[in-house]
Amino acid sequence: MTVSVEDQKALRNAFGAFPTGVCIVTCSVDGEKLGMTMSSFNSLSLDPPLVLFSIDKRANGLPLWERAEGYAIHVLSQEQTDLSNRFARPGNKWEGVDCRPGEYDAPLLSGVSAVFVCAAERVIDGGDHRLFIARVERHRTDADRYPLVFAKGRYATLKLGEPMETDWPLAIHY
Repeated sequence: MTVSVEDQKALRNAFGAFPTGVCIVTCSVDGEKLGMTMSSFNSLSLDPPLVLFSIDKRANGLPLWERAEGYAIHVLSQEQTDLSNRFARPGNKWEGVDCRPGEYDAPLLSGVSAVFVCAAERVIDGGDHRLFIARVERHRTDADRYPLVFAKGRYATLKLGEPMETDWPLAIHY
């Protein structure tokens, strides 16, 4: 089934009603640093600890991403819109960026809300995207940094209410 351009735009707008966090995923292949802004990051499983992200099949660097042995997934903080914009565009993304090499030589960015260091688990087809499933090997969170949010085609910030106690797992899950 082919979806018209108008239908694709309407669907994209509908997807935009669901707020997402903003991540930069990094990796290194054959000494080349790769990085890409993504809102397609999701937790997948606690046992084993798995996450996923997706990359459009038209992305120039896709063949390199598919060869990566591991990734660093950075949940950007509210102060990092400029970094998000930089890694969302083609061109030299790394000049002047504060980073250091991590596991799998994946560049680690500073100032983020959270980071997940992951081993590549598998890559599968997902329509016009490739789905990257990764196993979380370690993670770090900065409780003082609030995550950057994206909704309806623009950045947003969270207005946090009072903390809620939750019973985990919630009965609704079962």
